[in-house]
Amino acid sequence: MDLATILGFILGLGALLVGFTLEGGHIGALVQPSAALIVFGGTIGATMFSFSPGDFKALPQLIKLAMFNKPYDPTRTIEEIVAMAEEARREGLLYLENRLPEINDPYLRKGLQLVIDGTDPELVKKILEVEIYAIEERHGVGSSIFEVAGGYAPTMGIIGTVMGLVHVLGNMSDPDSLGPAIAVAFMATLYGVGSANVLWLPLAAKLSNISKKEILLKELMMEGIISLQAGYNPILIRERLVAYLKPSARNKKGDEDEAAEEE
Repeated sequence: MDLATILGFILGLGALLVGFTLEGGHIGALVQPSAALIVFGGTIGATMFSFSPGDFKALPQLIKLAMFNKPYDPTRTIEEIVAMAEEARREGLLYLENRLPEINDPYLRKGLQLVIDGTDPELVKKILEVEIYAIEERHGVGSSIFEVAGGYAPTMGIIGTVMGLVHVLGNMSDPDSLGPAIAVAFMATLYGVGSANVLWLPLAAKLSNISKKEILLKELMMEGIISLQAGYNPILIRERLVAYLKPSARNKKGDEDEAAEEE
């Protein structure tokens, strides 16, 4: 489970509720089923209108990805590619076919299969680039679903508030009830703005961040595959791939290599 997602949502929502109670409000006053129906129902409906059924069908999987995302380990991928480069220098590229069943990542396995089959290097690069482009497009649709929902939600809140005010102004015969009725009307705006900034937009940003990290890992794999096919020295391949790591990870990796050499 991704603790950052869970804790972030709890902290964001909790801060709003605690702040409301500190101002003298009561949590029960925030529960307005009619406002929730207008905002959440209207937001989901408008979002469904904006995408195809196939795009929307992936929604549960996208939420699961945001909640239970496993962090990528580019360092492990670098070590795996360098180890295969060393084997290829000793035994030849065809020997890597024995390693294919051990590779879990479909992208890396496909690229190595192309190399083993003797595919032209330029064609290998183009095929892998197209794969990355397709991944970006798929991920872009997923994050845009929540981004679009975050755009509709505040508008739906305003619509709900206007509808509530229309009802209030149509029943002004009882002045004592105007205050509570107006407060209820503005709950729709609170639901709309709150859900956009605590739920929909953070989910969109989370999926976008996950996508960027995966794309970077795929680009690292592509560079490794191309370098391996070109027959580069494993040490040079490592240096080329380490460039994809954050500076802190590079320094950590360098310290580990020095410790290994001293031993």
